[in-house]
Amino acid sequence: MSWRDMMCGELRNEHVGKRVTLAGWVGRRRDHGGLVFVDLRDRSGITQLVINPEHASEAAELAKEIRNEFVLQAEGQVVARAVDQVNHNVPTGAVEIQVTTLRIISRSTPLPFQLDEENVDETLRLRYRWLDLRREKLQRNIGLRGLMVGIIRRQMEAAGYLDIQTPILYKSTPEGARDFVVPSRLHKGSFFALPQSPQLLKQLLMIAGFDRYYQIAICFRDEDLRADRVQEITQLDMETAFPDRDEMFALMEETFAAVWRECLGIEIPRPFPHMTHAEADRRYGSDKPDTRFALEIEDATDATRGSEFGVFAGAETVRFLRVPRVFSRSEVATLEERAKELGAKGLAYVIRDEAGEIRSPIAKFLSETEIEALAPATGETLLFAADARAMTSRVLGALRLQLGAELGLIDADAFTFLWVTDFPLFEWDDEEARWTAVHHPFTRPTDDWLESFADDPGNALAYAYDLIVNGNELGGGSFRIHEPDVQAKVFDLLAMSPENQRSKFGFLLDALAMGAPPHGGIALGIDRMTMVLAGEANLRDVIAFPKNQAGLDPMSGAPSGITDLQLAELGLRVVEPPKATGA
Repeated sequence: MSWRDMMCGELRNEHVGKRVTLAGWVGRRRDHGGLVFVDLRDRSGITQLVINPEHASEAAELAKEIRNEFVLQAEGQVVARAVDQVNHNVPTGAVEIQVTTLRIISRSTPLPFQLDEENVDETLRLRYRWLDLRREKLQRNIGLRGLMVGIIRRQMEAAGYLDIQTPILYKSTPEGARDFVVPSRLHKGSFFALPQSPQLLKQLLMIAGFDRYYQIAICFRDEDLRADRVQEITQLDMETAFPDRDEMFALMEETFAAVWRECLGIEIPRPFPHMTHAEADRRYGSDKPDTRFALEIEDATDATRGSEFGVFAGAETVRFLRVPRVFSRSEVATLEERAKELGAKGLAYVIRDEAGEIRSPIAKFLSETEIEALAPATGETLLFAADARAMTSRVLGALRLQLGAELGLIDADAFTFLWVTDFPLFEWDDEEARWTAVHHPFTRPTDDWLESFADDPGNALAYAYDLIVNGNELGGGSFRIHEPDVQAKVFDLLAMSPENQRSKFGFLLDALAMGAPPHGGIALGIDRMTMVLAGEANLRDVIAFPKNQAGLDPMSGAPSGITDLQLAELGLRVVEPPKATGA
C-alpha cells in the first residue's frame, strides 16, 4: 500500500490536472457552509484540501469528524486557485486538492495546547514534546540542524578525515566539569564515566597513526544549565597529526562558509580575522567579543593616575566606555545597579550634554587636563570602572553588550566571524590555592613558553584558539602536548602527585612515550552553531528532546528511581537526604 506519492509542500502550478495522494496532519479545518477546507501538513509544508459534498459525499461526511492533528490520507486532483484566492504566504498557495477520497488514519485526543498558540509554558511544551516538535519553528530548526551536519560531514570527508567512533562508557578524568558516572554491575564498586569530550581518545588515535580523525560526538557535562548550555552536547570533534594551524583554520572557514551558503544563502567573507586573547580583553572585555558593533573599551589609567579623585588614583586599572548617548540620572542609576550586580563597587560617569556642558558628580575632582585626555564629545556619556583589570573587563564587557542591544547598535542580520588566539595557559584558583588549566591540562604551551612555562605560569601562553561568531563561542581547540616529560611537568604544576598522574593518566603517558606525533584539533558545538544559524536565543529550541533548565525531562520523567533489585545487582543503596528540621 502506498500512503502518499508526493509531500504536502511539493505541489506547484505544474502539477495542475494531476491526481495525487497525500498524507499528513490536520493543521486547520474550516467549514464554509458545506465546503470543508483542510490545511494538510507534513515536514515539507502544507497543501489546502477542498472537500465538496457534491463531488465526494462520503469524504464530506467523514470530514465532519476531522479535528486538528488528526492524521489523514487524501486523494484528489490538483487544481489552480482563483487569482484572488492565491495564498502568497506559502509555496503551495497557487494550487489546492479537490478531494475525491478521504481516510482518517489516526485520531487525536484534545490537545494540551494549539501549535499556533503563543506563550505556552516551556514545561508544558516539553511534557508534550512530540506535539511541540510539530510546530513550524521547531520543524525548521531540527531540519536546519540535520542539513548542517550533512554539510559538515561532506567537508570533513572531502578533506581526508576519517569518521571514528569513540566509547561512551569510559574513565572518569578531571577535565573541568563534573562527570556523569555509570555504575558497573560486573565490577561492583567501580564506575564508568560518560565522556565530557573524546579528548584523550582522539589523542590516542593520533598516536595510533590515524592522522585525520573526526566525529559528530555526544558529550556529557554535569553542570548547571543556562539558555546557551545543556548537559548533553553534540560537537564536531576533529584532530590531525602534524598539524598546520593555518590549514586547520582554512578548513574550518571553508566548512562554515559551506554551511552558511547552503543553509542561509549567505556568503561569508574569508579569511576570518584573528585577535589575541589579550587584545580581545583589552578592547571588548571578553574572550568572545561581539564585533558587530564598535563601542570598544578605552583605558584611562595613565590619564587619571594623579587624579584628585581617589577612586581613580588608587585603582589598578581605570577603563571606560564611550557611549553615543546622553543618559538621564535614572538611566545611569540603573546601569550602576547592573555594574554592582557584576561585582563593581560603583560606576562613575562623565556626560557632555547637547549644549556642550560637562555633567558629573566627579567633575569637580577632574582637572581640565584629565577632561581633555578623556575627550568626551557632545552627546556622549563616559562610563568608568576602576578596579582590578579582570573586574573592569567583567563589568564593562557585560555593559557593552547590554548597551549595544538597548541602543540598537547591533546589526541583527550580520555575521562576524573571529579567531581568538594565544589564550593564557594557566589561571590561579584562589579557592583551591593552586594553578589550573584554562583550556585543559593537555594543551601545549606556545613555542616561546615551552621551556619556561613553569617559571612564570601566570603569564604563560597556550597554543589554543576559539572560533567566535557574533559573540558566541562556537568552538575551541588547541595543539596538544606530545612529549611525556612536558606533560608530566604540566601535571606537576597543577599539583597532581606522581601517583595521581599514573592513576588518572598512566595510559596517556605510556602512549606519549611510544612515538607520539605532534597533534592538535578543534571541537565545534553543533547545538550552538544551530542556535546561531536559526537565530534562536535558547539551545533547547534546536535540540529534539532537551532537558529543562533543572536538568529534568518532563516528558519521560527522567531522571527517575530504579528498583531495589537493580540497586542490589549494582551493589548500591540510596542514601536519603536529611530531612529539614523546623525552628
